[in-house]
Amino acid sequence: MRIVLSLLIFLLMPSLIWAQTAGGKKGKKETGAWPPEISGEKHVYKKVGERELCLWKIADPDSSLRTADQRQPCIVFFFGGGWTSGTPEQFLPQAKYLATRGMVAFVADYRVASRDKVKAAACVEDAKSAIRYLRSNADQLGIDGGRICAAGGSAGGHIACATALLPGFDAANEKTDVSSAPNALALFNPAVVLSPLPGLPVPNEAEQKLLTLKERLGAEPESMSPAHHVRAGLPPAIIFHGRADSTVNVRTVEKFTELMLAAGNRCELKLYDDAPHGFFNLPNNTP
Repeated sequence: MRIVLSLLIFLLMPSLIWAQTAGGKKGKKETGAWPPEISGEKHVYKKVGERELCLWKIADPDSSLRTADQRQPCIVFFFGGGWTSGTPEQFLPQAKYLATRGMVAFVADYRVASRDKVKAAACVEDAKSAIRYLRSNADQLGIDGGRICAAGGSAGGHIACATALLPGFDAANEKTDVSSAPNALALFNPAVVLSPLPGLPVPNEAEQKLLTLKERLGAEPESMSPAHHVRAGLPPAIIFHGRADSTVNVRTVEKFTELMLAAGNRCELKLYDDAPHGFFNLPNNTP
């Protein structure tokens, strides 16, 4: 996975620089129309009641980059929105860019509070289901089930990270013999500390926020906090974060990186001066 992570650094950096020089404008807002109309191969990875949760495959438009029997590495993007809102369209520019560079990219839908009246625990469950779907259907999708990268921003970064680090949060009757852990992580200003952590001084306001998260999460905050579950043998990770982020304190991702490295994992942190929360969103972010 060292090669895959290095490739992601090289491929994602231009789009991040684009976002930063554009002034960190926010991406496309929700219009109220649902489901989104995305140009891509649509796959239902899970059904909850009448609700279909989908993955859209953004494939390589240049077939010369691969042979018929070649299985490509893939990346799946989870949108941000505080586990409350958001749209899979958010990461379409990055997905399309990576598709032109020989990867298969997916953008994922998952349940959120505004549409589905769920807590964040259900968001984690859905993200794990999406990874299992990709791995179980790798041949059909033309991907390498051993080279799956989970990516996302903010709350989407949290649930992407959670697929690799958090135990439990599996859907009922789901085949847990198929791993929900990806092979690499690409995280954009992720929420990785959801409970007070020894050795991590935070402002009083931020600490009070952490202490009141339980209702929003639908589970004990520590059980959903990636930083509290760092251990040896985790997938390599890269984190993109703005120093001016007032939503997710930069010290939290620095601490997460320290913990990952101390446990013997690979974790690279790319910091951007003056970049706010969500700076990776590209201007005029449309499908």
